[in-house]
Amino acid sequence: MLTGGQVAGLIVAVFFAILVLVLCLVLIKLGRVVEETQRLVAGITDKTVPLLGEVTTSVTHVNQELVRVDAITSNVQSISANVSSLTSLFAATLGSPIIKVAAFSYGVRRTVSKRQHDDMTKRVRAELKAGR
Repeated sequence: MLTGGQVAGLIVAVFFAILVLVLCLVLIKLGRVVEETQRLVAGITDKTVPLLGEVTTSVTHVNQELVRVDAITSNVQSISANVSSLTSLFAATLGSPIIKVAAFSYGVRRTVSKRQHDDMTKRVRAELKAGR
């Protein structure tokens, strides 16, 4: 027969065997999780590498277009400076005489209009006096 120490040893051995089996199941599941993680990382790598190549190509094309836009912007800036200079030149050479001519013609028109108005007023007054 078994003694008390042997029974206790047998119980401890059975619990230890059960513990080892549970740990084996946990390790097997952990192995499956690691395998799935490896597949996931491999899939992400397979999809990401071509995507990074496309992004690099897109950035290269955008940079080329930005160089063109920069050239266009500098040309527009140059044209704006030329137009500003031309406007200043026009204002300096022709602007003052044109303003003087416009002011003179306005004065002449106003004087002629006032004379016509005064003449009309005199006629109306003369007709009113004659009609009384």
